[in-house]
Amino acid sequence: MVTMPTAHDQPDYAQLPSITALLDAAERDERFHSYSKTQITNACRRAVEDGRSAIANGRSNTVDDPIGYYLSTAYGYLFYESLKAIRPVINATGIILHTGLGRSVLASSVADRVRDAAANYCNVELDLDSGLRGRRGDYAELLLRKLTGAEDALIVNNNAAATMLVLAALARDREVIVSRGQLIEIGGSYRLPDVMEAGGARLREVGTTNKTRLADYENAIGEATALIMRVHTSNYRIVGFAESPGIDELTALAHHHHHLISFDDLGSGALFDDALWTQQDEPTVESSLRAGADVVAFSGDKLLGGPQAGILLGKRDIIEDLRKHPMARALRVCKLTLAALEATLEIYLDADRRAKDIATLARLNESLAEMRPRAESFASFLKQEVPNAPIDVIDHQLSYAGGGSLPAQPLPTIVVTWRPNGSVDEFAKRLRTQGPTVICRIQDDALAFNFRTIRPEDVEPLKQAIMNLR
Repeated sequence: MVTMPTAHDQPDYAQLPSITALLDAAERDERFHSYSKTQITNACRRAVEDGRSAIANGRSNTVDDPIGYYLSTAYGYLFYESLKAIRPVINATGIILHTGLGRSVLASSVADRVRDAAANYCNVELDLDSGLRGRRGDYAELLLRKLTGAEDALIVNNNAAATMLVLAALARDREVIVSRGQLIEIGGSYRLPDVMEAGGARLREVGTTNKTRLADYENAIGEATALIMRVHTSNYRIVGFAESPGIDELTALAHHHHHLISFDDLGSGALFDDALWTQQDEPTVESSLRAGADVVAFSGDKLLGGPQAGILLGKRDIIEDLRKHPMARALRVCKLTLAALEATLEIYLDADRRAKDIATLARLNESLAEMRPRAESFASFLKQEVPNAPIDVIDHQLSYAGGGSLPAQPLPTIVVTWRPNGSVDEFAKRLRTQGPTVICRIQDDALAFNFRTIRPEDVEPLKQAIMNLR
C-alpha cells in the first residue's frame, strides 16, 4: 500500500521571494550600487536556491522579513567574492616588498604612465621614425644599457622566467655548476633543481652547504659543462663558518675555460653599488657586470622598485641568443609592464630623484624621525577613538625589506600597538574585509601597525578604517 504525502509533508516554498522582488529591493539598497545587475541577479538566484534546498531538507526556519533576509544573504555572497578581487590595501606589516601584497609600489609618475598605456593604443612594436615594425622593449633596453653599461638587455615576465630562459637557451642537455649552499627553495615551491630540470639543464652541485671553494668548481668542469652559476640565496644567509667564491672569481674561472659562461642570478634587483646594499653584503647588478659576468638576471619588482619583470643584462651575443630562443616569445611582457619599467628606469637616470620617488627606496631610507610624527598622530587618534584600550608607541627592529632581499637585516621602525576590547583576531579580520582594507600584524595579543610601510598618504585612510569598525 502506497502512502500519499499529505499537504503537511510538502515543503513550503511560499516564503521564498521572487527574484524580481529581490532585484527591486536591491535597487534601493546602497550596498549593491557598486555591483552590476548580472552580479546581483546571480547572487539573488544563489540565495534563493540555497533557501529552497534548506526548506526541502527541513533545515529552514520561517523568517519575518524574507526580502531582507535573502537580500542580505545575496549581499554576503557578493561581498566575500569581491574580497578575492585585487584591491588597494594599507600595508601595516612592516614588510616593504611583501609578496602577498604585490611587492613594489610604483611611483605616482610611473602609475600615470601605465594608466596612459592602458587607456590608449601604443607603439609597442612600431618604430615611429621609420613607420616599420619595431622591437618590443627597445626603449627600456636602451635605458638599461645607459644605466648599467651592459652591452645588451632583454626583458621577460619575471626573474624565474629569466633563469629558465638562460638554462634552456645556453645549457640544454649540458651541465650547470652551482654551489650546494645555493640550491634554494623559495615561495610558491620554486626549487632551483626543479627549474634546472625543466630548463633541460643538468645540475652539477659542488661544495657543502656552508663551504664551497673555487677548487670545487674547478674540479667539476668537464666537456659537458656549459655554465658556472651563482644564485642569490633569497630568504636566508649562511653566516659564521662559511665560504663561497665571489662572482669575480667565478667569472675569471669561466673565462679561463673559454667555452664556459658565467651566469649571475641576482634575484633581488639592487642596481647600483649604493651604501644601502653594499654595507649589508647585498650583491648588486653594477658589481656583477664590473666583474665581467656574461649574463646577469634580476627582478624588476624587488629592490629595483618597478613592475614585475625579469631583466637580463650581459654580453651582446649571449643576449641575442636568448632573444632569438623560441621560449623568449612565450615569456615576453605586455605594454603595461613596459610602460612601468620605462618610467621607473627614467627616474633612475636622476640619482637625487630616485631616492625620493622610487617608493621602495623611500621606504628603505626613511628615518625614524621622519616616520615618528605620523605614528604619534595615529596613536593620538586611537586614544580618542578607543579611549579604554591600551595604546603604545614602540621603537622596534621589526621591519624587513622582504621579497627575499636583505633577509638578515632588520630595519628600525616605529610600531603603534592597540589591544582592543574583544577578539584581536576578529578585529584584524574586520580591518582586512572592511574598507579601507588594512593588513596588520598581531603581536602579543595586540594589533600592531608598523610605520615603516604606512606611508604619509595612508594615515587618513587608516584612521577611516578604524572609524568604520564602530
